[in-house]
Amino acid sequence: MNERPASSLPGIPAALVLIVIVLLTGAGVFSQMAHGGNPASAGAVVLIPVFAFLAKGFFQVQPNQGQVMQLFGKYAGTERREGLRWTNPFYSRRPVSLRVRNFESSRLKVNDNDGNPIEIAAIVVWQVVDTAEAVFCVDDYENFVQIQSESALRQMAQSYAYDAHDDSKPSLRSHGEEINNHLRQEVEARLTKAGVQVIEARISHLAYAQEIAQAMLQRQQASAIVAARERIVEGAVGMVAMALDQLRAQGVVELDEERKAAMVSNLLVVLCGDRSTQPVVNAGSLYN
Repeated sequence: MNERPASSLPGIPAALVLIVIVLLTGAGVFSQMAHGGNPASAGAVVLIPVFAFLAKGFFQVQPNQGQVMQLFGKYAGTERREGLRWTNPFYSRRPVSLRVRNFESSRLKVNDNDGNPIEIAAIVVWQVVDTAEAVFCVDDYENFVQIQSESALRQMAQSYAYDAHDDSKPSLRSHGEEINNHLRQEVEARLTKAGVQVIEARISHLAYAQEIAQAMLQRQQASAIVAARERIVEGAVGMVAMALDQLRAQGVVELDEERKAAMVSNLLVVLCGDRSTQPVVNAGSLYN
């Protein structure tokens, strides 16, 4: 079932016409009474309920709102033109907001692709684009959006690892844009049947579950320390090679292989140590 425009008239002209008819009818009634006639004979008793019934056809449409109309249970169309409108008084009407809305899911506890328990939550920005599908294809479209969004979030979280050990594989923590795009596609695929468009979906909370958070923090710290040590060693080796090259090029001192090895060892200890070194002054010869 797809949305289609409803038939209605501008409300202000319709109200003016109804007021004019009421005034003319009232004038006729007073004229009959002034001449000693019976107002009931002029049809006033019949016209007053008719006018009250016709007045039920007036309704308002607010900006970014649709009025879904039904005639004895059958879908009659949706009116989106804002302002005062008039339509068949037999129509029943239900307002549906077309404004952009958002909600944040609860923090879900799921297992990532590596089997680690994690906590994850997301923010989904959405709006109704087809009022007929939103009203008639699902029972409660707002509740449907929330439940299906959390289902899509669970499905997406199980497809990735929290932290990838291989840089070529996307992970929840490192590939934010790709993860958000995947989440949006998962949510949109579930909400299409409800006449809802997903504007944006993004992760709002991501963390390891409480029972493994401390162990995973230690692993991350260890990985950071190893990466830092690798960088320090790489820089130290380059500095030692540069020092030896400059000593040889400038002819400051001639070192044999044994003394070069000793110098390299001392420099690496100084450059790679995590504590400040204490210099030792050799007062003797180089080989004593």
